[in-house]
Amino acid sequence: MLGQLIRLLLFSLLLALLIALAWTALQIASVADDNAAPAGTTVARRAAYRATATAIHVDEDQASLEYDPGIVLMQEIVTSGTPASVPADESSAALAADDFQLPKLLIPRDPEEGKWMSGLEAPRRVTPAIRRHRLVNIMLLGSDEELTADNFIRTDTMIVVSLNVETGTVSMMSLPRDLYVYIPHGKMGRLNTAFGIGENLNWDPGRGFGLLRQSIFYNLGINVHYYARVNFSGFETIIDRLGGVDIAVDCAYRDLYPIWNGEYRWRTLPVGLHSFDGFDALWYARTRKYTDDFDRGRRQQLLLRAMWRKARAEGLVATIPRLWSEMTDVVDTDLPLDMLLRMLPHLVALDLADVENITFRKNYHTTEWITPGGAEVQLPNEEPIAALMQDFYTPPSPYQVSIAGPSIGVYNASDQDNWDIVAAERLRWDGYNAVALGKLEDGAGLASSLLTDHIGTEKGSLAPRILRALNMTEEQAEQDARADREYDYVVKIGQDYESCTYAVLPFDR
Repeated sequence: MLGQLIRLLLFSLLLALLIALAWTALQIASVADDNAAPAGTTVARRAAYRATATAIHVDEDQASLEYDPGIVLMQEIVTSGTPASVPADESSAALAADDFQLPKLLIPRDPEEGKWMSGLEAPRRVTPAIRRHRLVNIMLLGSDEELTADNFIRTDTMIVVSLNVETGTVSMMSLPRDLYVYIPHGKMGRLNTAFGIGENLNWDPGRGFGLLRQSIFYNLGINVHYYARVNFSGFETIIDRLGGVDIAVDCAYRDLYPIWNGEYRWRTLPVGLHSFDGFDALWYARTRKYTDDFDRGRRQQLLLRAMWRKARAEGLVATIPRLWSEMTDVVDTDLPLDMLLRMLPHLVALDLADVENITFRKNYHTTEWITPGGAEVQLPNEEPIAALMQDFYTPPSPYQVSIAGPSIGVYNASDQDNWDIVAAERLRWDGYNAVALGKLEDGAGLASSLLTDHIGTEKGSLAPRILRALNMTEEQAEQDARADREYDYVVKIGQDYESCTYAVLPFDR
């Protein structure tokens, strides 16, 4: 029994580290030849990396809610220098002796009212999102300092992972790198520059993460407790140590791909199931040629899901000691080991069905804007973002739980390989209980996709939502009530299946 417990803890520790380490480097592109990665040092490969970089508000009973503990108002007005404030003593009934003791957050005061910065009136600090559960929020960062020679860190990947220690669920949210916000050193700037500014100013408290943490709270209203940061060098090793990952690609992508010795060709990645090594996974996560940063954040989360699934399937207990040494060499984090160990019981049984994926929507959560200097940025839209942050702090709703109950079987009735896997993964992304069933031999070459509802009731039917998720129409649905059904819903993917439902631009093949 003791041996089983130890193996369980070690395995859970690995999975937690894979989250904290792998995701933080996804925006740093590393690509390879079709059969082998180019050799060479980090410096020699920088050009190849650069070339691939082309780039509802719910009313709550406020009396029953509580503000995130660990928040302390900064004592002095912040100037362009670093603050010298000391946090006040914290006392909160929300943090009992057996709860997670989380680091405090110093909050800068608002800039002078009516002050203009970079062509905009300085925004006021947003109202903090209100939480009803104990949360541990970890900021996963990927930085580009190995690609640039200016000694400035830009965190082009920013993903907040929130563990709800009461419900055992996880929310994962990608933040746009071009979000143009007030940074508490006294100026407006892209959110992805806050960490580097804090490092260069030796910001107190917390240096780079301290300033980024304050920027996120000021502009988004959520408190991030810890961070983990990795550059591109470590991520390739982690993916390759996993033996690569399988990704169900639902939108075709096209971008430059390095062949050898500074030579490139255009690569088209079609819809389907693809096996990626570390280089190819980074190419997939980074490409922006015919898409944008919002879709890139979604792909990064898809890649994390694939890594999690692979780690669980492979059973990597025997390699823990070796991986531990490599991970601690490449990760920059303030997450204490004892905190990670305390989180393990909540991660042991974590399944992808327990993970909610949240991304910003362009032109809804943000508005495009050009700075006086000509930079294209995204301005945050306060009300939609406030609703999004509240959703991020809230565990799955009764509706989200209900859609995970009915089973959906997905067959591939097209002439294309693995389209059932692509469709099933798309449904799982939305929280449905979907499984890919392979080729439908007696229906191969089906012209039009078909959804069959074997429950047969109109009220509460998931059919309309399944159709929307799969880009299908009402004419592609039928009812066939069966008491002895194996699946509540069956989808047959036909030749007309259009899997891409995101903002990816068409391109000439």
